[in-house]
Amino acid sequence: MNNCKYFLFAILISYSCSSGKKYLNESELITNAEEQLTYALEIAEPLRDSILVSPRTIEDGKLKLVKSSDWTSGFFPGNLWMMYEMTGKDFWQNEALKYTLPLKKEQWNGGTHDMGFKMFCSYGKAWEKTNNSEFKEVLIQSAKTLATRFNPEVGCIRSWDHNSDKWDFPVIIDNMMNLELLLWAAKESGEAYLKDVAIAHAYTTMENHFREDNSSYHVVDYNPKNGNVQNKHTHQGYSHESSWARGQAWGLYGFTMMYRETSNEDFLEQAQKIAEFLLEQPGIKEGRVPYWDFDAPNVPDEPFDASAAAVMASAFYDLGYLAPDGERYLDVSEKLFLALSSPDFLASVGENKGFLLMHSTGHKPHNSEIDVPIVYADYYYLELLKKRSSSMLN
Repeated sequence: MNNCKYFLFAILISYSCSSGKKYLNESELITNAEEQLTYALEIAEPLRDSILVSPRTIEDGKLKLVKSSDWTSGFFPGNLWMMYEMTGKDFWQNEALKYTLPLKKEQWNGGTHDMGFKMFCSYGKAWEKTNNSEFKEVLIQSAKTLATRFNPEVGCIRSWDHNSDKWDFPVIIDNMMNLELLLWAAKESGEAYLKDVAIAHAYTTMENHFREDNSSYHVVDYNPKNGNVQNKHTHQGYSHESSWARGQAWGLYGFTMMYRETSNEDFLEQAQKIAEFLLEQPGIKEGRVPYWDFDAPNVPDEPFDASAAAVMASAFYDLGYLAPDGERYLDVSEKLFLALSSPDFLASVGENKGFLLMHSTGHKPHNSEIDVPIVYADYYYLELLKKRSSSMLN
């Protein structure tokens, strides 16, 4: 399959070059990312203090940094760790450590479900590259803290504590992304209950989050006393019954990861169901970056979401190697990667406040982060670039 994948990419590059646009090869993309992240550090460093620790987006034309408690705080250090892995330069390890260590206190933060995003993207990569036992202990504690939000009556980890007037026990599809931390910690600590929590959460999500067409609601609200479903919403999408693009991407990635880590065929089946739904959406099979919601009413005059494309592309890549008929998933991953690597979405060095990708959308219904760079788009794009470059070396 590797030879087919590289042959396909060569065809795509040849085809794209005929359109007159300049596309970078993978070595050039790594160099481009290194130069752009160097620029990002130059801008971010003067803004960092004991409170604001990590870049998130551009707001009112200025770089926005967030606290360690913000759900996105782990992505930028994760980007630096991936840069270290792809270049082997000590500079990137030193910078990655600088941006990772301020998140240490978050291991005790039981007020959030976003432990995986924050800690596994930062400390997880720190442990992977350094084998520092202190980092391992931080991660295990982070997983244990996350597990305190599990309700056995519901069979899920509670997502949000806000909007108590609207939800009693909200669980969002995004929460699938935090389960990898639990599975890793179960293996490393021997605490089997952490794996049990992750599997229970995935099964409950599989049962209640998905419509007949295998699209996903964003939020399912449960009765915390008996586990009954009370309502289903799509908080960050166009409407409750619409298919919010990044939500579908979280589901694809989450269930693909669950199969990779557990070998449970139920999770592979669910991942493929989500994949088939996505392949039926306009432009995805052709590798076009999706608009923020597949049901948004004013397409093509709607904002794109490059972050959704990056998450999908990385997930399709993994599913391509896990599923029996994975070649077509690899095909879509290649095309999405090519689209994100084009001048339409990949920023020029020295622009975009140091972010790699342009045109993401965070929360359009709340008029928040619309058509701006967002750090997690860069993270999943770099993750795929790293996986691709590693495969080519093997």
